Amino acid sequence: MKTIFVKPADVERKWFLIDAEGKALGRLAAKAASIVRGKEKAVFAPHHELGDYVVLINADKVTVSGRKYEEKLYHHHTGFPGGLKTQTYKELANRHPTAPVEAAIRGMLPKGPLGRKIFNNVKVYAGGKHPHSAQNPEKIDF
Repeated sequence: MKTIFVKPADVERKWFLIDAEGKALGRLAAKAASIVRGKEKAVFAPHHELGDYVVLINADKVTVSGRKYEEKLYHHHTGFPGGLKTQTYKELANRHPTAPVEAAIRGMLPKGPLGRKIFNNVKVYAGGKHPHSAQNPEKIDF
């Protein structure tokens, strides 16, 4: 049996819509990362960008369990000496409502150039409106 190599240009790519309202952050991010990566397709190859597009709405209404709302920490470095900055989930969500969801999805994708390219196929919006209605995204419930 021969190995089938699929060119990224030959793959049909769909658009999916996920409503994040009331969904757990980790489960939502895992589902979105799986779709964007292309793991749900029969032609999945770990070194190609074969996944679909995902539009996430209501990212500001995602839920976290336990005391994560006050205790979960997000770190980033400014690049200057002593520039490590730390925020809680609450502070980050108040400042940038989509940032926790984006960080969770980004963390589940491959690191490096392929992961950065794949992350461009994720569109996250805080409210219920999005500008991708022309693509007719298929709604996913899980």
